[in-house]
Amino acid sequence: MVLRETLSLLVLFLTYLGLALGGLPGYRMNRAGVALVGASLLVLLGELDLKEAWQALDAPTLVFLFGVMVLNAHLGYAGFFPLAAQGLLRFARTPFSLLVLLSFGAGGLSALFLNDTMALLLTPLVLRLARGLGLNPLPYLLALMGAVNTGSLMTPTGNPQNILVASLSGIGYLDFLRALFPVAFLGLALQVGLLALLFPEVRSLRPLPPLPPLRYRLHRALLRKGLLVASGLLLAFLLGYPMAQGALVAAGLLLLSRRLRSERYFLRVDWELLVMFSGLFVVTEGVRRLGLAEALLPLAANPLGLLFAATGLSLLVSNVPAVLLLAPLVHDERGWLLLAGGSTLAGNLTLLASVANLIVAEGAGREGVRVGLLEHLRFGLPLSLFSLALLYLWLT
Repeated sequence: MVLRETLSLLVLFLTYLGLALGGLPGYRMNRAGVALVGASLLVLLGELDLKEAWQALDAPTLVFLFGVMVLNAHLGYAGFFPLAAQGLLRFARTPFSLLVLLSFGAGGLSALFLNDTMALLLTPLVLRLARGLGLNPLPYLLALMGAVNTGSLMTPTGNPQNILVASLSGIGYLDFLRALFPVAFLGLALQVGLLALLFPEVRSLRPLPPLPPLRYRLHRALLRKGLLVASGLLLAFLLGYPMAQGALVAAGLLLLSRRLRSERYFLRVDWELLVMFSGLFVVTEGVRRLGLAEALLPLAANPLGLLFAATGLSLLVSNVPAVLLLAPLVHDERGWLLLAGGSTLAGNLTLLASVANLIVAEGAGREGVRVGLLEHLRFGLPLSLFSLALLYLWLT
């Protein structure tokens, strides 16, 4: 028994180390692989059997995430995202108004359609616009990073950890939005002010030349269907329809198509994220069985401690594992909202603290634009600290 517990503890230590590092040194695994291997080793050691591992999965969370991914895939093929970006940014008349529109536009889109998706789709558009207008791309790339993180805080569909919190807590879409929209909105306003302070050129009110046209393919029939289903899903959420159930129905309606093969939808589903979630549910059950979650009780004994724990663990082991570790210790709606907010806003702290940040940085790097750790820190550190303080004051 002692040997089994010792080996299980070693497995958990290595699993969370791999999650923190994005993989284990010497092994060609990403976070999804690390989570799945950790789960399988716990089953091998007898900490839980296959049936118990299956029961540890939270089906509503996985279904909700899958349905949102299918919707995003459909809208992506329809050309909705570049169309929305172009429609918004065409109102930019000066470098400063471009910064404002990019911040609030990317934040709003992230709240509806997952922050990582927006980071992936909007990075090349931001680079193209900045170059076409002769602007320094760095402040606008930082604005995109901050916007997709902060904006995603508003809704349960904004990021994976919010999906998890909403599923586990049962907080409705409208209640979630009502509670966290003010924090996200003021956070986006704060980032505009910080970037204007750090980069004097973005404060300019000189007229911009006409925006360079964005090249993309628009499929009007797919767009109409996608917007109809998305609008129906949002309405269902606002009326209190179960979110996972609504997302599943929406995915089914979109897959019922004569224009797009099902394989094309499934190519854009982030299966790695779904595998990582599944593995983490099992690993977290192992943590619970070994009584390790009790060690976190002092951290989550009060709202401020819970916020610190959510932020710190998100930086150490990433936001989704942090939420799963702390979830058993949360017992009220305010606690769930602090958990969602802390795990989300921690993503602004450093360049490495958020997958969305890395997506933007890597996309920019491929185009020859470097976003350095220190360059991000001078923006992300004050943004995170002020946003977290605002979150705490608002909810308590």
